[in-house]
Amino acid sequence: MHYRKRLLIVTLLIAGLFVVGAGVLTACGGGVPKAAPQPTISVAPHAQGVTEEAKACIECHAKETPGIVNDWDHSAHAQKGVTCLDCHQTTADSPMVLKDIKGHENVKQPLSMLVPPSTCAKCHPNEVKEFDASGHHRAALQVEAKDAMQTLIHHHEGRDFEGLDDATEQTGCMQCHGKRIKVDEHGIPTADTYPASGIGNIYPNGEVGNCTVCHTRHKFSIAEARHPEACASCHLGPDHPDIEIYENTKHGQIYATEGETWKWDSPPGDWEPGDYRAPTCATCHMSGIGDLKPTHNVSQRLYWNAWAKISKPRNSDDPMSMLTGHAEKGRAEMKQACLQCHTSKMVDDYFASADAAVELYNKAYYTPAKQMLDELKAKGLLKKNPWADRFQILYYHLWHHQGRRARQGALMGAPDWAHWHGFFILQQNLYEMQDIYNYRMETGEIEKP
Repeated sequence: MHYRKRLLIVTLLIAGLFVVGAGVLTACGGGVPKAAPQPTISVAPHAQGVTEEAKACIECHAKETPGIVNDWDHSAHAQKGVTCLDCHQTTADSPMVLKDIKGHENVKQPLSMLVPPSTCAKCHPNEVKEFDASGHHRAALQVEAKDAMQTLIHHHEGRDFEGLDDATEQTGCMQCHGKRIKVDEHGIPTADTYPASGIGNIYPNGEVGNCTVCHTRHKFSIAEARHPEACASCHLGPDHPDIEIYENTKHGQIYATEGETWKWDSPPGDWEPGDYRAPTCATCHMSGIGDLKPTHNVSQRLYWNAWAKISKPRNSDDPMSMLTGHAEKGRAEMKQACLQCHTSKMVDDYFASADAAVELYNKAYYTPAKQMLDELKAKGLLKKNPWADRFQILYYHLWHHQGRRARQGALMGAPDWAHWHGFFILQQNLYEMQDIYNYRMETGEIEKP
């Protein structure tokens, strides 16, 4: 287990013991726990340019939701006088406008709970434009558009259970991918679509994106977004274990041993080697480094699509395409990032090895697996329910789990994931698929469970 995670667990256990101990003392008459002190929030340091109406919002929410205001109080927004109203005010005709909300009777501005990307774009236009060109943009749109994904969520996982068939989406899918958010007659988001912390949220006005996935509310910290943990809540698990992959790399090893001492809050474009000794996810995929400018297009520096059924070089400007990006340009930019710390010999050889692993997966694993699938389908030797068919389950895992791990582990320098969690299991999948294929083709029957 990662050292920092172990330390956190130990800390929480110790804290838990103190809480239990306090409860025992109270039950035995040994003392009464004191109420938690409320944070002291002062508008004074941020008063320049802050309207009286905005001050009233801050002072009220400091009592009602002190955690939110405390975060804001320590943010760059607060230092620059950007307040609640600057982000939450909207137009009277907005489909997200709040109506008849108790406690807001004296607020003159139309307000919205939801803050779409156009609000962020008032101050951060380039970042929003770059995001809109990235693969992150399609995160919720692609789930919404894929019949197979909807069938998996509602029929196979949700069991078509009335009123509960989207429970797995609410607690799972949309918390990373995002959701088309709906609002009620008061402008309040509905419980089945909110809260959704996914990167690709779709707002009632049609806008797409969620900046607060990486720069969480209401501090919106650039330092937070540069830590690898900022990516870890979505880029993890059996199908794309990117945080685990990072921890298996030499980069992750260095971060684990000394990352807490690095400088994380340099301005955009000025976060360079010296502030850190090894890159994080943001360094390679987004940050300004050397002659590279910062980008919020996370697809820009990529050569391959390493998550699809078969990997192909990127060649599209369409963010809805799985091949969004430009392979050769992307590889050149990624190498620029690598060359800030490594020699050209090391960088070129590294990518040559990684590319060979991707090609091996494409040609020796996916291609024969797909050929067998197509032949079985043509002869009617596949079950209608793919999740009750051993061959189709193996096929899915071959590309969606083991195949992704092998490719991504190779491309990001994680030997355990490339081999033991990747190709080692891939070859077992393929052998079993070949046995099932041979039986069905020879007998003309699907084997009994």
